[in-house]
Amino acid sequence: MIRIVIADDHPIVRDGLVAILERDPEIEVVGQAGGGDEAVALAERLSPDVLLMDLRMPAGDGVSAITALRARSATSPRILVLTTYDTDQDIRRSLEAGADGYLLKDTPRAELLAAIHQLAAGRPVLTPKALSVLSRRRAETPLTERELEVLREVAAGGTNREAAARLFISETTLKTHLSRVFDKLGVGDRAAAVRVAYGRGLL
Repeated sequence: MIRIVIADDHPIVRDGLVAILERDPEIEVVGQAGGGDEAVALAERLSPDVLLMDLRMPAGDGVSAITALRARSATSPRILVLTTYDTDQDIRRSLEAGADGYLLKDTPRAELLAAIHQLAAGRPVLTPKALSVLSRRRAETPLTERELEVLREVAAGGTNREAAARLFISETTLKTHLSRVFDKLGVGDRAAAVRVAYGRGLL
């Protein structure tokens, strides 16, 4: 069961999300927050698997809440920004703060549910716009070009098998590259690898 907390200052939006999410028998909404400060408190008390976070709320903004949660834990909960804003600045600030995913509120229901399952499994979830923002940042990297290619495929989402097929390598080879990436970045899973790589300017 994937346990979820929703943080959004609009009650109607929260009610709509609850109605969508609870159609999935593997998802349980365990809490709702009207602002970032409340979201932090709920996440600490309820320990959800995934936190859906709006960005602009009057009682504590989303980025500040993400920053506060990441100061306590690098990986838990998985944080999915769900917002109407898709500016480069909003995307950068969210990912730099430690968000694991970034989607817009007009995302189709089926895609949102799939994204939550993907995020709970440790895979990042990013809109094409967010991916383009990531790809524009470059810096010196300890990763090889092949490891960077693997990391870019991981950032694009999907399974290891799908990423391996796109790179024309075996799934075993991809896992070997991923293991090296995790070691070099000091992380334990795909979502954290993308987040850390972005923060270091590797993507």
